[in-house]
Amino acid sequence: MKRAAVIGSGFGGLALAIRLQSAGVQTVVIEARDKPGGRAYHWQRDGFTFDAGPTVLTAPEALKELWQLSGRDIGEDVTLRPVTPFYRLSWPDGTTFDYTNDDRVLRAEIAKLDPEDIEGYRRFLAYSAGVYEEGYVKLGSVAFLDFMSMIKAAPALARYQAWRSVYSMVCSFVKNDKLRQALSFHTLLVGGDPTKTSSIYALIHKLERDGGVWWAEGGTNRLVSGMVALFERLGGEIRLGDPVTAIDTLGDRVTGVRTASGYAAQVDAVASNADIVHSYRTLLKGSRSAQRTAARIERKRFSPSLFVVHFGVRGTFPEIPHHNILFGPRYEGLLADIYDNGVLSRDFSIYLHHPSASDAGMAPEGHAAFYALVPVPHRGKFPADWAETAPMLEKRVLDEVARRLIPDLHERIVTRFSYTPDDFVQDLNAHLGSAFSLEPILTQSAWFRTHNRDDHIPNLYFVGAGTHPGAGIPGVVGSAKATAALMLEDLK
Repeated sequence: MKRAAVIGSGFGGLALAIRLQSAGVQTVVIEARDKPGGRAYHWQRDGFTFDAGPTVLTAPEALKELWQLSGRDIGEDVTLRPVTPFYRLSWPDGTTFDYTNDDRVLRAEIAKLDPEDIEGYRRFLAYSAGVYEEGYVKLGSVAFLDFMSMIKAAPALARYQAWRSVYSMVCSFVKNDKLRQALSFHTLLVGGDPTKTSSIYALIHKLERDGGVWWAEGGTNRLVSGMVALFERLGGEIRLGDPVTAIDTLGDRVTGVRTASGYAAQVDAVASNADIVHSYRTLLKGSRSAQRTAARIERKRFSPSLFVVHFGVRGTFPEIPHHNILFGPRYEGLLADIYDNGVLSRDFSIYLHHPSASDAGMAPEGHAAFYALVPVPHRGKFPADWAETAPMLEKRVLDEVARRLIPDLHERIVTRFSYTPDDFVQDLNAHLGSAFSLEPILTQSAWFRTHNRDDHIPNLYFVGAGTHPGAGIPGVVGSAKATAALMLEDLK
């Protein structure tokens, strides 16, 4: 029986391990932290359950497929519930916009902003459907291993003007400034600046329209637990709390992995779901080709980091939906500060997650769980002392939530804690504290991204946000499908 090791138990790593184990490859997943999940970690404090993220669950069919590989059903391990509206978007002047795939409701919401944009939205939706077919259905789970594969995709990319940004493309369809923000902000959920990310990422709109937005009962952590349960039923092994310290090589082949505890696994293939720079620079420090690759990757553009305030409060708030976007007074200028200028601006936009709106079990009875997430520059652009900066920014974020939604918020808080770019480095070995790995610009997508299989070490593979197709649950689950296809062919 062939043996494989997967480093890291994020969604990408677990999805890959399930595919390998389902196909008869004896697979071990090795996780540094005490719980599986990677960026989908969770904490339980004072009766509250706080998911680290990701919390916007789309493309459920890609997840269900993992169970179907062995004739099982996702419902055995996870209960998925639809979330509506998908998001409530709001602006400082009090304008709100409920974003949904109910056409009647959505047309009414667009009409509130500008009735003349209803037809423009219809044309944008048609565009989004086209890039969804080309960028997600056809290419989302196929590896790009050589430049010829990029050449073959070029006509479709050109047809949909992939060199333009999502924001630029949205602006060509609708005129209202708030609607332009509503239709372009999605790339922020995968680490991309809407004003720079390729317009191909407009496919996210179609992905949500068709598949909906979902919630896993008990939290994103329950989806992780369900994937672990499936993997272990198939005969897979998962090791927790034991960070990999080295990927061993002999010549141009990987021979195994070693961990901090002294555990050593001799395997036929290794796939890393860990940070790509950490994988190449640290875990493969004995490989000269890996060090050259690390140097190239470090020169690329990395996505920003995040500052997240988790808090539990007394009271329930049925008027606040599950997913909320609180836009600030600036859009393009704020994005430039985060992505280019490395400025921690006085103003900000907030993604407010309110899981107890869908699932009362996320908080004690009579209480509510929240987190407020703010994109911030990564440590390469803003090398702050976060021990000093975090309390100041935490207060500003909570003050804004109080001003716009819960006036007596500070008096209601019973527990709270923050997660900073330093935590991304400490807990996840994230290069520069980036929350999404490489920035998803056109020149860092598909073949230009870290390849699913290393070019010089033929039994070394990558899965997750740093490789094709990129960040987000659909992206990393798609990367697992692409990487598994390569591995299973190579391991025959």
